[in-house]
Parts: sequence; C-alpha cells; structure tokens
Amino acid sequence: MKKKNIVILGSSGSVGESALDVVRQYKDRFNVVGLSVNSNIERLKEQIKEFKPVSVAVGDADQACVLAKSLKKGPEVLVSREGICELARFKDADLVLVAIVGAEAIFPLLAAISAKKTIALANKESVVVAGSLVRREALKHNVRIIPVDSEQNAIFQCLEGYDINMVERLYLTASGGPLVDYSKQRLGSVSLKKVLAHPRWKMGKKITVDSATLMNKGLEVIEARELFGLSLDKIKVLIHRKALVHSMVEFCDGSILAQLAVTDMRLPIQVALTYPERWPNRRLRLDPIRMGDLSFQPPDVKLFPCLALAYEAGRRGGTLPCALNAANEVAVSAFLAGRLSFDRIPHVIEHVITKNRFSKDNLSLESIFETDWQARQSARSRVKVYKTKG
Repeated sequence: MKKKNIVILGSSGSVGESALDVVRQYKDRFNVVGLSVNSNIERLKEQIKEFKPVSVAVGDADQACVLAKSLKKGPEVLVSREGICELARFKDADLVLVAIVGAEAIFPLLAAISAKKTIALANKESVVVAGSLVRREALKHNVRIIPVDSEQNAIFQCLEGYDINMVERLYLTASGGPLVDYSKQRLGSVSLKKVLAHPRWKMGKKITVDSATLMNKGLEVIEARELFGLSLDKIKVLIHRKALVHSMVEFCDGSILAQLAVTDMRLPIQVALTYPERWPNRRLRLDPIRMGDLSFQPPDVKLFPCLALAYEAGRRGGTLPCALNAANEVAVSAFLAGRLSFDRIPHVIEHVITKNRFSKDNLSLESIFETDWQARQSARSRVKVYKTKG
C-alpha cells in the first residue's frame, strides 16, 4: 500500500500534536513530509527527529535561523509566512492539515487550495473571515476541504452521500464549557483558572476561553454556513453537556442523523486524514451502555451574548465576521493577560461591531486585513477604557 504523504501546519499545537499521535498509530500508512510551527523550535526539533520530514517551516524568522544553524543535517528550513505557504504547496503532499491558530491561516490555506491539495481544516477563523473567498477558490480548483473540528466533522460525516437541498437544519452541539451553570454575578469575578478548566475537552487557552463564552460556537455557526452552504436560520446550537453527540443533521423528511463518539480530537482528525476510507481503531471506542442518558437544552444567549453577536455578524455579512473575530482575539488575549474581566469580553466585541463601519461588499484579502487591523485597534482602545475604569 502506498503511504499517504501529509503536511501538518501548526504541528506544535494541540491539534497538530494529536494528528502526529494518529500518525504514530499508522506508521505504515502515513509519511510526514512537512511540519510547521510559529516559534516552538524545541518541539519541532523533537518532531523532526521522530518523523523525519523533507521540509519544515517556522513563522518566526529569528527562530527559523536558530533552527537552521542547529541542524547539522535534515530537512530544508523555510521561513516566515512565505515559507509556510511554500510548504502548503509541497509538490508531493497528498493532504495538508491546516492547524494554525488565527486568521493568519488564510494564507497557507489559499496556497494549498491553489496547489490543488486535499485539505484537512482545523482552523475556523480562516473560514469565518474569508469564507466566500475560500469557497470560491476551492470550487475553482476542485479542492475538497474536510473539516477537523469535531462538530463540523460530525456534520461532514452525516451529510456524506446526501444533497444539501435535502437538509432542513443543522444542530451544532456545545458542552456549555466550564461556566454553563454560573450566574451573571459569578461571571463578573470568575478566575482564569476556572475558565480554563474545561469539563470535557483538552484544548489551547484561547479556544478554551472561547468555549466558555460560547464564541467558539458562534464562530462555528458562521463556519458551518460557509462550509455547507446553509443559511444561518437553519443552523442551531444546542447545549449537550456530555459532548458525546458531536452534531446532528435534520433532513426534510424529519429524520435526524447524529454522529456520536468519545470526546477525543484524535478521532475526527483520523476521519479527515484517512478520508474517504475508514481505518480500524481500537483505542477510541464509545460504549452505548455506559454513556447514559443524552440530553439537550438551548443556550442562554443573555448570559453568554457572544453567541448572539456571532449570529448578528454572520447575518450582516461582508467583513463584519472578520471584525468579530479580531475583536474577540484581542478581548480574549486581554483576559488571559489579566487586563480584562471575563464578563467584559462580549462588551468589547459588541462595541467594535456596532461602533465601526465595515464593508458589506467587495470582500478581498485587502479588505479583510484592513478590517482586521481596524477592529483590533478599536478593541484595544476599548480594553484600555475598561482597564482605566477598573
């Protein structure tokens, strides 16, 4: 059997590490030809030793130089955004996993699409801020994008073999995060430690905070619209605390298909990396007898307004989803740094998307990143106001 050559962009992050763990289970079927990190060259050195890629890329130019000097032999070292994009176009790659955090991923994503690579996508921001561009380019180059996030991957699996016109509704499930039972008063003084104590998933800090605010689910709503071509009115969010039902699709005849699995990112990653095949897996098994009752409830958008803000930005369209994402990244960063209280995250975002003008037409990379810059500036100014007030 010919090995599948894969490139992993963002190999030192949680998704990248999980993907490499999947590769370890199928060493006779996968060949890692490329890896990239932003600056964590120590971890990249370990990965180079284990997986022996042909090329690697480092976003931080200074760290790329340090790495190149430290390697007596081994892979070619590519540098900065251009190097990561070059790696995304790697000639011999069969599949490119895009697991870079943030809107910066749009550049290697478009590069991989232009090179007609099959893409496993674990970055929602690129689709949120530039969904129409990504969709247009994917159609132009006849490229398949396989979502890796557990919810989008679940929908992808449930839709397999069905026309999207048969779909009545998509249900994105959310665990509710660590603060689902908190009152409005408790949210005002919640600690960083509590916010990062997710009850189900082990993720990076930023996405864990997004899970707690429900912004992660809001971004997924916009992402689902772009990936699957349904209006926002047909995409609903349900709180499902056990995180065993990863999402559901309701069809026009009333039938609902759901994808259930253990709470482990390695499974949707494996689905994406092995598609269209399914490879045997004995590690990640769900026992129906032991999983107990499955319950669902609507989200409380008054308590967690980030979800409502995402729907609003998605409906207004244009570059507003980009502004939403940028403002959220600034607000979350300020919270993680101790400069903003948790309950003020949505206030910063709301200020940005309601007090600024953003384009509704002519969506381009230029307009997207101009919006990104403007939104970040506005968000930083708002954070300073809250910090001054105390």
